[in-house]
Amino acid sequence: MPAQPSRKQGPPAADDAAGSRPRAATGLRADAQHNRDRILEVARESFTTRGLDVPLTTIARRAGVGAATLYRRFPTRASLVTEAFSEQLTACVSVLDEALEDEDPWRGFRTVIEQVCAMQATDRGFTAAFFSEFPDATEYNRQRSRAEEALALLVRRAKDAGALREDFDHSDLPLLLLANSGIVGENRQVSLAASRRLVAYLLQSLRAEHAEPLPPPAPLVLDQLHTRY
Repeated sequence: MPAQPSRKQGPPAADDAAGSRPRAATGLRADAQHNRDRILEVARESFTTRGLDVPLTTIARRAGVGAATLYRRFPTRASLVTEAFSEQLTACVSVLDEALEDEDPWRGFRTVIEQVCAMQATDRGFTAAFFSEFPDATEYNRQRSRAEEALALLVRRAKDAGALREDFDHSDLPLLLLANSGIVGENRQVSLAASRRLVAYLLQSLRAEHAEPLPPPAPLVLDQLHTRY
């Protein structure tokens, strides 16, 4: 009598085994989600302390994953940078939206300047990311454009209210941020204290009642600032 085929199943194929593992809400397996979260955590820290040009292989090594794993999740530097700082950008836009809702146009403008400069003093990575261009990052660029439009509206409201000096130019914001970046150092607390004092001086000079004639505006745009990091 011929032998009957065995009904006992062998071990599952690699894809089946992987598919049986718990998956996160993103659709990734739990271990893959852990790797992704760890890469983003290390990337944010590295970009903040060392700038956006830190080697991606260094980030992979510090995250405890192989370079192939990093590139599988984030095939370009831009994709990693924009994902690493997406939450900060959303928070920044929320600050601007709240400032636009402030009944006092000067207070709204002042609050944004203070918070943006404080962010710059403590998180160089996000500041550099915000002022950089990422042509393929559609959602990130949409949020960034929205933030720039909100800044322009804040300036116009403060001028219309007679609080912000009339000759404040769109290039004065990059000028202010370049000045603030000069005091950013390794000690976050010292940088933040110095930034607050500098910004207080600058805001006083921007009040309409203190306005005196100024030299012509410098040809600065926000996109130039990322070269500082």
